[in-house]
Amino acid sequence: MTRSTHTLILDQGPLDVTVDLHGRQGRPFLLLHGGGGPQTVAPFAGLLAEQRQARVFSPVHPGFDGTARPGWLTDVTTLAQVYAQLLDAFDLRDVSVVGNSIGGWIAAELATLGSDRISSVTLVNAVGIHVPGHPIADTFGLTPVELSRLSFHDPSKFRFDPSALSEAQRAVMATNRATLQVYSGPHAMADPTLAERLAKVAHPTLVAWGASDQVVDADYGRAYAQAVPGAEFRLLPGTGHMPQSETPGATAAGGMGLRRRPRHQSAAPLSPLPRAYAVRTAKAGRLGDDRPGVQRRTFSRRRSRRCRRRRRWRCPRCSRPPEPSACPSGRRSRPGG
Repeated sequence: MTRSTHTLILDQGPLDVTVDLHGRQGRPFLLLHGGGGPQTVAPFAGLLAEQRQARVFSPVHPGFDGTARPGWLTDVTTLAQVYAQLLDAFDLRDVSVVGNSIGGWIAAELATLGSDRISSVTLVNAVGIHVPGHPIADTFGLTPVELSRLSFHDPSKFRFDPSALSEAQRAVMATNRATLQVYSGPHAMADPTLAERLAKVAHPTLVAWGASDQVVDADYGRAYAQAVPGAEFRLLPGTGHMPQSETPGATAAGGMGLRRRPRHQSAAPLSPLPRAYAVRTAKAGRLGDDRPGVQRRTFSRRRSRRCRRRRRWRCPRCSRPPEPSACPSGRRSRPGG
């Protein structure tokens, strides 16, 4: 891992952003950490870079881990704009954005910006929207032990003694919590306008959710997926609020970053066929394709037989003669086959 700091110039002023980079080559990932700080995603970033042969860029949210946060940076919407400019500064394309908890909220806000540099978005136990009947747990007044009980499927594996922390570590944890409270805003870790804006997201989106999460439950995650057109919801068993820490292998293999077409987007229609193929309505022949959104076609048996005798008939997919062995698409030589 290499850590570097980059200065971005925004309308509000200059901003220094610290970025951890895992991997040297491959597709780029933008991995956004949650309220626990960058250490909650660092091991997972290395695993993702190794398994996917990718470059994983993991920025430290300004104010976390001892970094500076200017006074004008107080909300997630502005932070998403910062990371959109970071992608421009690095000239990254085909970026898979992955975010956990408040990092998922930032990823969702980034998706609403419609950047063409982004190829997919994965929200892992994200916060950011209001779901009636499924409130986000108030974690600011909890002790580390109490927070661990809500966050993990098996808290015993992540038990630690707060008294063993050094003064410097205590100071970083206190600063992280104060910064998280600033970014969470006045609406308890949510933006009332986000759900409506998510309806315009066009990026392929995966909502992955730890089934044992007691900070934001699985029904909250299902509502998140329903807010994004064509989003896929995937429940991750045996894990809680931070699947990337509790079950990193299964989370990395869970399909995040894969190029997928949103479910609401229909397949591309077939291209028009020449007149010689005698495309007709449903008078004779068989339908060429009955998938949703695909133009249905029928071939006249009489016309196709005549064309075959004249050696003019061709497979509509590969434009080759009608012999079955000559057609790589597997189309049979009879009409409509």
